[in-house]
Amino acid sequence: MLLHDVVESSRRVAKASARLEKVEVLATLLRRLQQEEVPAAVAFLAGEPRQGRIGIGPAKIRAAFPESAADKPSLTIRDVDAALERITSVSGAGSAGSRVRLLHETLARGTRAEQDFIVRLVLGELRQGALEGVMVEAIAKAAEAPASIVRRALMFSGALPEVAAAALSQGRDGLAGFSIQLFRPVQPMLAGTAEEVGEALDRFEIAELEYKLDGARVQVHRAGDDVRVYTRRLNDVTAAVPELVQSVRALPVREIILDGETLAFRKDGSPHPFQVTMSRFGRKLDVARLREKLPLDAFYFDLLYLDGAGLTDLPARERVEALSELLPPELLIPRTMTGDPEEARAFLRRALAAGHEGIMAKALDATYEAGRRGKSWLKLKPAHTLDLVVLAAEWGSGRRRGWLSNLHLGARDPVGGGFVMLGKTFKGLRDQDLEWQTKHLQELEISRDAYTVYVKPELVVEIAFDGVQASPRYPAGLTLRFARFKRYRLDKNAGEADTIDAVRAVYR
Repeated sequence: MLLHDVVESSRRVAKASARLEKVEVLATLLRRLQQEEVPAAVAFLAGEPRQGRIGIGPAKIRAAFPESAADKPSLTIRDVDAALERITSVSGAGSAGSRVRLLHETLARGTRAEQDFIVRLVLGELRQGALEGVMVEAIAKAAEAPASIVRRALMFSGALPEVAAAALSQGRDGLAGFSIQLFRPVQPMLAGTAEEVGEALDRFEIAELEYKLDGARVQVHRAGDDVRVYTRRLNDVTAAVPELVQSVRALPVREIILDGETLAFRKDGSPHPFQVTMSRFGRKLDVARLREKLPLDAFYFDLLYLDGAGLTDLPARERVEALSELLPPELLIPRTMTGDPEEARAFLRRALAAGHEGIMAKALDATYEAGRRGKSWLKLKPAHTLDLVVLAAEWGSGRRRGWLSNLHLGARDPVGGGFVMLGKTFKGLRDQDLEWQTKHLQELEISRDAYTVYVKPELVVEIAFDGVQASPRYPAGLTLRFARFKRYRLDKNAGEADTIDAVRAVYR
């Protein structure tokens, strides 16, 4: 099949407002694919190539964009998938230049629409609405199988292209072959958000409350003496975390799969910031030295498999009871069970006082729904907000093409004068916000390049974020975690924006 067909389906999905319409467009395409094309096509439509990152930075990807384009489509799905495979396999001296050249050669064969699609795909900016949930429904429709069975297969596989290939070639029989297995990590269950403790208890009546740690999600598999540790993205990091391996190997079990968090603590018992914990997971590490300097502790909150039996279909209360009987207290996440809002708020205060993000509230009857952000788990944590100044904005791509989208955010510097950049965000911006800011930011323009419009620092924007972390990319050495747009503060001028000292206070 031509890549053009995928690009056209992507365009139609992005344009469609109704979920059922999106599903129908995708299912129609899936039915037309040849079997060997399914994994790559599904990966493309989901916005993430099978090869993952291709080893080329955003600036060089854009530099590889050709000046001209093909008049007619000729690239096939397999052409592009094979090209990405070649690009990611290049290594050694001069590999960066070779990757850029190979990308340029592939792009040069495409039409302008195909070029734009490929660039957005490898940049991770292909947000056309074919999210995993929509893709699951489309695969189910194309394979004439219940979505619940496709979702369950995905839970155990963790790979949408693999599940799609099995569903479209073998139907229900192919999907039935997926089950929880040791050393094949499953996608972690995710949480929704509640604004307040009362909201969570209204939903659950009685809830399992746990500390919400700002650590690294880990899934630990053990069979005999063989122990492996996987990250939230299902990467094997066993070699980097020998202390986790050692503690799980000491448990009185033969086979087990645990879900939990690991994090590093300061000498005073407070947790290090997330990025400090994540420094234990680098590619080239002196593990012994780092383990001594920055030891990790693990806290487990779920049990997915035990001695030959999968437990994901059991209610949470049974999984937690089994976990509590099996693990020593120091390996269990702090938790309580309550239906009393005041008791729950007191538990939240204790979590915050200990330096953690907040708490989790979990339904006692919930099964483990891997990869899903459902309503059975809710996170409760206070959100920070700052009033910052817009320093620039980048032109959007895909559905946001023609609009100024990604905002450059700055805090006021009362000592040195001017503003200190803290990062960028496009999250939270609605179409009406994009339309408004495109007009008003160009009225404040002082200069521009091919991708960015720089503006007078006059427009104040309220930004919500989860925390502040160190970053060598920005002048103050700090950046915001999960920054998202809330609203423009037209009632404030730039002199009333928050200062870099306020940002440092949040970091401390």
